[in-house]
Amino acid sequence: MTPRYLALGDSYTIGEGVPESERWPAQLARALRAAGTALDDPQVVAATGWTTDELDAGIDAAAPAGPFDLVSLLIGVNDQYRGRPLDGFAGRFAGLLRRAVGFAGGAPGRVLVLAIPDWGATPFARAQGRDPAQVAAQIDAFNAVCREQAARAGAHWVDIGPLSRARGGEPAMLADDGLHPSAAMYALWSALALPAARAALAR
Repeated sequence: MTPRYLALGDSYTIGEGVPESERWPAQLARALRAAGTALDDPQVVAATGWTTDELDAGIDAAAPAGPFDLVSLLIGVNDQYRGRPLDGFAGRFAGLLRRAVGFAGGAPGRVLVLAIPDWGATPFARAQGRDPAQVAAQIDAFNAVCREQAARAGAHWVDIGPLSRARGGEPAMLADDGLHPSAAMYALWSALALPAARAALAR
């Protein structure tokens, strides 16, 4: 049976503003196949605007049937955007990571945790009058929680944060809304995730 992939997240995972085939999880699956690693197209449980608790409820509703050979988790930007406190986020994220490991058959080495991208670098943030430095500091704090939880669980950490900060304002890296990544940016995310995904699937 071809290995299976479950992608959990929000607008960044569902690929707001790009074709379904250009979401980063879909690009990652293609890159793995091109590198000789068999993998089904991802089953995606994600929606634009979802916070950690909304993803938790979305997983309940979708009821994905594990185990999966690869699971990715990218969530938290909407918790930060809505001004939710960091301490509450930590507990909710830890719960989602436990669920991700469960979907991976209890194997944390089959789970990829991606950093939250820095949307403060985008034209959307400028149009809203957001302070890029403040957004960056908040995103860094949320990502510190995600990174720590991933390390504690034994999952792979894929840090797309610096890339999103360095290139997130480039027109070619943006969808038409000036906020979400373009297919070109998702290709860069996929390239960063590829080594960890290959290691996960080699287990």
